[in-house]
Amino acid sequence: MAVTRAEQRAATRRALLAEGRRRFAADGYHAVVLADVARAAGVTKGAAYHHFESKAGLFRAVVAEVQEELGERVAAAAERHEDPWEQLLAGCRAFLAAGRDPVVRRIVLVDAPAVLGWDEWRAMDEDASARHLAQALDTLVASGVIAEQPVEPLARLLSGAMNEAALWLARGGDASPQAPVLTERALERLLGGLRTGGGGGSVAVDGG
Repeated sequence: MAVTRAEQRAATRRALLAEGRRRFAADGYHAVVLADVARAAGVTKGAAYHHFESKAGLFRAVVAEVQEELGERVAAAAERHEDPWEQLLAGCRAFLAAGRDPVVRRIVLVDAPAVLGWDEWRAMDEDASARHLAQALDTLVASGVIAEQPVEPLARLLSGAMNEAALWLARGGDASPQAPVLTERALERLLGGLRTGGGGGSVAVDGG
């Protein structure tokens, strides 16, 4: 069966994204050369420029891909629970845990804010993950689990807190092996304080 030009273009783009992702995760943005990515992907440098215009363009596409996967991971973790409060906790835990993934850590949390700038990085994060948080909070407010209040500022406060925690952990935290567990506990205490009746529902984390 003949391969169409559209299929060839799609295959070339996928190959460049895969190789770019591998190199950005392993070596960091500044050490990657677009021509080397193209050569390793088995395509010409011209094809790489045609699809992404620049190394920054390829990196932006890789960041979007990884962030989309992160959003799906968060949503999948939440959907394993029936209770809306447990969905919120599970999604938040999944977001923090994803920061320990070397690909997410290097590409999304370490390099992306510096390379793309905070505003663009934040907008991409909002498209991929923050909307899930806002939806979860909407459900909890509507069901009375969280007191009636505007969801938008609350979602931004919590999203900012989790992004900061994930960035801190990605950069080594306080160098303690307990840092991820302690951060998760702190997040659950913070979330527990939002519940009507004050606290009570946060789930303890077994950190030893």
